[in-house]
Amino acid sequence: MYKELLPRYDVLLRNVPITSDSKRLLGEIDLLGVKGDSYDIYEVKCSNRPVKAHHQLKKIRRILSSFSKVNKSFFFCGESGMLIPM
Repeated sequence: MYKELLPRYDVLLRNVPITSDSKRLLGEIDLLGVKGDSYDIYEVKCSNRPVKAHHQLKKIRRILSSFSKVNKSFFFCGESGMLIPM
């Protein structure tokens, strides 16, 4: 999936840690696509678990909203190969 997404973005990062000011790990972004001044986030799961992915994406959007513009978020199901906008 990484190679297919790469042409869409200026930068595409994998496994981006999200830390607090005290360096405590708050979460991790599986894929972060940067295009201009906006970001797309991707949650990747091996199985079809969109509910869990939705909760994780919601948490990440809340954390990032204070200092960046999250444009879109997606769930990628490794089991089916589907990319689902969330």
